[in-house]
Formats: sequence, structure tokens, C-alpha cells
Amino acid sequence: MKKNRKSKLKRRESLMGYVFVAPWMLGALVFLIVPLIQSFYYSLQNVKITPKGRVFQFIKFQNYTDIFRLDPLFLEDLTGYLLDTLLSVPVIVVFSLIIAMLLNGKMKGKGLFRTIYFLPVIVVSGPVMAQLADQGAASIPAMNVTAITSILGDLLPNFLVEPIVGLFNNMIMVLWYSGVQILIFLAAIQKIDSTLYEAAKIDGGSGWECFWKITLPTIKPMILLNAVYTVIFLSNNEQNVIITSIYNDMFAINRGYGFASAKAWVYSLVVCLLVIFIALLLRNKKDNYITEVKKEKKRLQKLEKERRQLRNRQARRRKGLKREGSN
Repeated sequence: MKKNRKSKLKRRESLMGYVFVAPWMLGALVFLIVPLIQSFYYSLQNVKITPKGRVFQFIKFQNYTDIFRLDPLFLEDLTGYLLDTLLSVPVIVVFSLIIAMLLNGKMKGKGLFRTIYFLPVIVVSGPVMAQLADQGAASIPAMNVTAITSILGDLLPNFLVEPIVGLFNNMIMVLWYSGVQILIFLAAIQKIDSTLYEAAKIDGGSGWECFWKITLPTIKPMILLNAVYTVIFLSNNEQNVIITSIYNDMFAINRGYGFASAKAWVYSLVVCLLVIFIALLLRNKKDNYITEVKKEKKRLQKLEKERRQLRNRQARRRKGLKREGSN
């Protein structure tokens, strides 16, 4: 009876799990899987818009080769995107962690400050962000970018100077992208058991040591999450030059939907490779203690198996001796 009740409860829980996941699966199928298949189909076609509708001509992978033939700036834009992203992601993640730790401290009006830091995520949409960037609101007025450029030009090659200077030029805009990351870090920090800090302080640990030994190892999975989220956000941002070029190629006379779809797939592949690189860079290393424990368990299981086999052999010998004695 108990087994039947447990199996019924498991089936009910599984059913409710499918019910909760069903809207997401339906949305992913309609708004993700189907558009992906459609865009890949477009990338293999020459799509023309006529008064009678869309006309498709199968041209295999010509659109992919035309990307580098008709758009020589695409590789330059991709390189600039990679450098800008690799520079912006650490700045955003570190800034988000610092602000989250400050908001987690004892201070008045924490709710107001949290709202202020998250407000740009809601308010700053594409057109508003474009207007702010055009009016120079994305940079810090007191920052002398010209001096920074001259100093970096003497120390670094040109292909590194441009993205670093661009980061300083858009410093305010970059920091505005950290609202969601701050909330994720704040939630992770608040879930850390306070007794760990109390025990560390009793043993003489300073705040700096508590951060490196308790806070940072505990929230390390959230660092990976925020880094991946930041890459995806920057890759799909309206200010991204590649996104703008893909949009413009859709309505260009000599390019069209097929060319734009092929460029989008190439860009998506580059973004996926970048996400994989960051995931491998920030992945959790295996704990040596856990590895040793697993090895010890396997060794004990092997010894137990050998003992069982030895006992079975001894039991068979005894039975054989008894039979010989009875005969």
C-alpha cells in the first residue's frame, strides 16, 4: 500500500511539473524553434519580395560566402564586438557584485537604492538609449578620454586601444546594464548562512578574508550566470552594430532576408562560442576532497565485492566436501 501511495504521489508531482513547464515549452516551440528553422531555411534561399508574395530560390550556402564578399566590414565588426564584450563583461559583473554587497549592508533606504539601480533596466529602451548616447550622456563628463587615449596608445596596440577607449566613452551606459545582475548577486548573498561569518570572525577572520573564503566561493555559480547573462544581453542590445547591420540587410535591395538570416546564423555561432569560452573559464573546479571520497568509496565497493566472491567460493567448497564425505 505504501509503495502504491508513493508511486501515485510521484506521478502526481511529475504531472504537475509538466503542467508548470508546458507554457515555457509551448513558447519555446512557437517563438524559438520554429523561427530558428525558418531563419535557417531562409539562409539557404534567395528571398525576393514581390507583389504576389515571397519568392524563394535555393542557392545552397551562397549567402554565407557572400557575407565575406559583399560585407567586408563584417569581420571587423565581429572583432570589435568580441573585444568590447570581453572588456565590458568583467566591468559589469564586478560593479554589480560591489553594489550588491553595499546594498546588503546595514543602511537606511535600501529599497529606494535597489529601485534606483534597477530603474534603468525598465526605463532605458532602444530609442531612449540611442538619444542618451547621441547627447553624450553615456560617458562621464569629468573623464579626460583624450588623455587616456594618448597614454594607452603608447602602451598597447591599436586594436586594443579602440575597445578600451570605447568602454570609457560609454561607461555610464555600460553600468546601466547591471540592474539584473545586482539583483541576482543580492539574492545569492542574502542566502549565505550568517553563522559562517560569525564563526570566521570568532576565529579572527577579517572582512576581506570573509569575502575571499566565504562570500566569493558561495556565489561563484552566480558569477557564471551573470557573466553569461551579460554576454547575451550585450549581444542582443539595440546599440550593437552587428544587430543594426542585420536589420538593414533585411531590406537592402541586393541582399534581403536570406543574406540577413545567414549573417544572423554566423553571428549566433560566434556568440555561442563566446558563451562556451566564458562557461569553461568560470566553471567550478572539482574539489579534491570529493574526488578522493569517491575513489575511496569505489575501492571499498571493490573490496566488498571481492569478499563476497571469496565467501561464495568457500561456501561452494564446503558443500562439495560435505557431498564427498556423505558418499
